[in-house]
Amino acid sequence: MAREREGRWKTQLYKIIFEADTPEGRAFDVALIFLIIFSCLVVLAESIDGLRKTYGDILVILEWFFAAVFTLEYILRIISVHNKRRYLISFFGIVDLLTILPAFIGLFIPGALNLIVIRILRMLRLFRIFKLGRYVEESGFLLKALRASRPKITVFLFTIFSVVTIVGSLMYLIEGPENGYSNIPESMYWAIVTVSTVGYGDISPQTPIGKAIASALMILAYGILAVPTGIITYELAQASKRPVQRRNSRIRTCPRCTSHVHAPEAVYCNKCGEKLPE
Repeated sequence: MAREREGRWKTQLYKIIFEADTPEGRAFDVALIFLIIFSCLVVLAESIDGLRKTYGDILVILEWFFAAVFTLEYILRIISVHNKRRYLISFFGIVDLLTILPAFIGLFIPGALNLIVIRILRMLRLFRIFKLGRYVEESGFLLKALRASRPKITVFLFTIFSVVTIVGSLMYLIEGPENGYSNIPESMYWAIVTVSTVGYGDISPQTPIGKAIASALMILAYGILAVPTGIITYELAQASKRPVQRRNSRIRTCPRCTSHVHAPEAVYCNKCGEKLPE
């Protein structure tokens, strides 16, 4: 009987912490998001000298309060999840651990407290809370487009490297060290800055021939910048033509491995085989 009550208690705790489809789970995750935001604001405020001198004690108290809350939350996650090892080595498990470590490391290493801004990574939970998980599918299209574009992008980058090397060598010969082009790598740096249309202005041609080459490179740069955009856009359009899953299905989290990427009609988890909640 006691074991059954413990099992029901852990199941209810799991639903609150890991599920976002229940009122309790949604309230828990929304509260967690606000705590993350406020804790990051405290760290940012603590880095400002004026605020630290005036409200230093209050900021330290708040930070330890947040550290205690996130530590408790981390412990509850470990208690409630079925496969503890899988959670501990998962992406979110590692992130959850990293959010509390800096506070304790700060006891021994001054300045480590500022690493707590890594908590902002946990904002990824917004995808589950506000039903935005379906948009994760779109990242698959982008990855497919990038993979398909890889050969073309490789040729493009090789061409850019060749242009930068040739133009850098020419500018080194034409302008010389007296105009800031002290060596070929330095001249290549100028060519990269120019072809990317950044134009820092720390090095600039002074001779008529050098200015002519620079002008031609600047005009060429506008066409160069459009090439990768066109390649990726085309591949993205091709990738989006394939049929996609329905986007109106609710997110179901596996109670064993915490995976929430499942087909709408799936009965069992596609990672560990555990039966999914109805």
